[in-house]
Amino acid sequence: MSYNNRDEIPSRYKWDLTPLMEEDNWEVEFGSTMNALQRVKDFQGKLGDKESLKAFLALSDDIGWHFERLYVYANLKMHEDAKIAKYQQMVARISMASADLGGALAWVNPEIIATYSEKQLIELANDPDFAAHKHEFEEMARTKLHVLSDKEEKLLAQVSNVLGGYQNTFGVFNAVDIKWDPVKVGGEKVRVSHGSYGELMLSPDRRVRRAAHISMMKGYGDMINTLAANYSGNVQGDVFYAKARGYESCLARALDADNIPEKVYNNLLTEVHRAIPTLKRYLNYRKGKLGISQHKAYDMYAITEQAGQKKYDIEESFAMVLEGLKPLGEDYVALLKSAIDNRWIDVYETPGKRSGGYSWGVYGSPAYILLNYNGTLSETFTIAHELGHSMHTYHSNKALPYASAGYRIFVAEIASTVNEMLLIKSLLKKADPEEKKYLLSYQLDMFKSTVFRQTLFAEFEKQAHEVVEQGGGLDADTLNKIYEDLNVRYYGKQFITPYIKYEWARIPHFYTSFYVYKYATGLISACAIASDIIEGKEGAVANYKKFLSAGGSMDPLDILKLAGVDLTQKEPFQKAFKLFKDTLDELVALQ
Repeated sequence: MSYNNRDEIPSRYKWDLTPLMEEDNWEVEFGSTMNALQRVKDFQGKLGDKESLKAFLALSDDIGWHFERLYVYANLKMHEDAKIAKYQQMVARISMASADLGGALAWVNPEIIATYSEKQLIELANDPDFAAHKHEFEEMARTKLHVLSDKEEKLLAQVSNVLGGYQNTFGVFNAVDIKWDPVKVGGEKVRVSHGSYGELMLSPDRRVRRAAHISMMKGYGDMINTLAANYSGNVQGDVFYAKARGYESCLARALDADNIPEKVYNNLLTEVHRAIPTLKRYLNYRKGKLGISQHKAYDMYAITEQAGQKKYDIEESFAMVLEGLKPLGEDYVALLKSAIDNRWIDVYETPGKRSGGYSWGVYGSPAYILLNYNGTLSETFTIAHELGHSMHTYHSNKALPYASAGYRIFVAEIASTVNEMLLIKSLLKKADPEEKKYLLSYQLDMFKSTVFRQTLFAEFEKQAHEVVEQGGGLDADTLNKIYEDLNVRYYGKQFITPYIKYEWARIPHFYTSFYVYKYATGLISACAIASDIIEGKEGAVANYKKFLSAGGSMDPLDILKLAGVDLTQKEPFQKAFKLFKDTLDELVALQ
């Protein structure tokens, strides 16, 4: 259901932002926060004194919290209706101020690391006066070896403005300059864009999917030499930074940001490779359902099960989510119900509202959820997914001080995916055969898109960086071949089209190197956790709640171990891929 304006929507289905901030207070808080920011410079050169350091951290935490409140509130209001100039201006002002904040604090970590020895940083970490910043000081001690002199750090900061230009160049090209040929749908020409491409690839008409695929990939293929040169520059920048900071490889440097051993990355690649035969079995199943002789790249997102098109009203979706998440305990379900009843969720689409969905909040306020609910079962999963994020945020904020409550990207998608896994299991119990087919396919598609596709991307990044690290050069032919060969390995020769080799050039995440593997490890971790909960393993729910409450107080791998998941071992990967195989076997048996 959609509405012409927000006034038509019952208040129950619009978020209530007053627990975050009263709108009249935004301007006052903005002014006082900017005034407080001026006090930061008074501490420069004085952080070697423990009392000064303590006072500074209290000030910086307070400023950071107020900036987040201002930033999130302004954006949430603008996302209600992007046409309202007042909120556009608020977002612009706090965005510019946030850049000032980054500049004002740029000296802090270098000064602390230069002032304190590794031993002294560990002592600070264990000092009760600095308990909220314990892990922060531990990380400074751990990474001190890779921090350079003040002069060298300033030089690297200046270089970063130059080397960051490759990502900016791609961003401008991808948003403004790229052109795609229109495609015909039902005899009418339809414009191809980033937004429309996903819808076109869902078309039941294979000719539409093929035309959209060609249009999209050819748009990048027409500029492939320029895009390859640009990406090559980005990789060379990664190599420069890795060498400058004393890392053996770009991968080692990227993983070190979360203290992840390379064994985890290699476990992912190895176990995904072992599961490729099951993936190809699933593609073969899809081929039969679609009635085609070869499963091509443009068939990857075609709908094979129609039961998912059934419509539900929002209260039915809420009820399904509450029922599905009962295994997490009465307290968890009560909190979910409170989030619904206390209007954390903005449900319906209106003109000017931001598309998609997310969970976003600030320490001390609800983690609000934006939806554009359309009634499909997929949207019910979106509700469960975003509530997972909000519950993760709630538990971490409740258990920890502001400075250590925020969790890393590495663990950010786990709670949301656990919720989806539990919801699938619940719905399967009551589903008729056609609904079961949809639910099982939904779970398989999660693996296909989040584990296999993202791991293919991760392997592409690894190989591309190794070419440069070994003294080679990256040109269009080299990058195209790496990408096409990986697609053959993962999906088979029948999957290949003359244009799929250009797809690497449209992936923005490649300009934030070695990021995408976290999506895959996140789903694998969620599978392991959900399996333990579903099987009733002793302590599984209690351990999972420890994970939810750990925020950023420890390294991501240590936080995962609280929930019984150790990614340095093969077991979580094998458990996840067993679930993938068992799900496919169950789906095939229903035919």
